[in-house]
Amino acid sequence: MMQFPKFELFWTLLSIILVISPEGKDSQKLTIDRVRSNFIGSIVGLLCHLIYSTNLYVLIGGIISTVIICYLFKVMNMSRVAIVAFLIVMLQSHSLDESIAPIFRFLTVAGGCLIGLTITVSTSIVIKKLRKHYNINSLSKI
Repeated sequence: MMQFPKFELFWTLLSIILVISPEGKDSQKLTIDRVRSNFIGSIVGLLCHLIYSTNLYVLIGGIISTVIICYLFKVMNMSRVAIVAFLIVMLQSHSLDESIAPIFRFLTVAGGCLIGLTITVSTSIVIKKLRKHYNINSLSKI
């Protein structure tokens, strides 16, 4: 982030945090649902910004559209994450040109989602191998 301060890479870190799921029996499914909802929210935000200028009605319409799309893709339990991604893309930028800021924000959210998904999948594989090696069925036995 310090090497590229004008690209607002903070949003990548926030997306990683939103996507990563603690180890549990459904961590990969939860992470995938969070990635899907992040992509839904950020795509709706990008489309809203490219089609209309940002105002209150566009924000309300985008939030409603995001919730409807989450319902259609059966990720309603992650609609709040999608709304956060939508708002990240729609925020006005102070360091980037306003016409390209949403595109960079979309890319940083997408990058954060992919990094978070990679972290969750790779750590769950390692944890499963360790559980199998040490014959641990659940965390309650530790």
